[in-house]
Amino acid sequence: MAALNPYLLFNGNCAEAFDFYKSVFGGEFATVMRNSDIPAGVPKPEGAGDDEIMHIALPIGAGHVLMGGDRPTAFGPGTRGDNFHISVSADSEADATRLFNGLAAGGNVIMPQENTFWGAYFGMLVDKYGIQWMVSYDKNMQQ
Repeated sequence: MAALNPYLLFNGNCAEAFDFYKSVFGGEFATVMRNSDIPAGVPKPEGAGDDEIMHIALPIGAGHVLMGGDRPTAFGPGTRGDNFHISVSADSEADATRLFNGLAAGGNVIMPQENTFWGAYFGMLVDKYGIQWMVSYDKNMQQ
């Protein structure tokens, strides 16, 4: 079966953002590749700084991976859209609160966490890196 894993692009602050996500979700990076790891003889994208992240992967939960990298400056600055959210399904209401509060640190809460009419404990936020999140614990759909 195919798996969907979010891939986030940053304008030079991917390492900082992923250290933040690691502090919220825990775990260890499965992969960290910097542009300086590109072998000699393999062309680097124009404007790619050696310390910038080419690819990073943080496993979250069973079979899910949050991935990302820094966008080479030659590609132009990335812009943040408002047409997507990363949805996180927590194992408990306490876990949902911990994840929500962690991600909201320095960000902007759009919808505070609360019990909803559809039976979930749910909230929405934009983190300090401009990434939109939905954090939910659905008592009717136990993981």
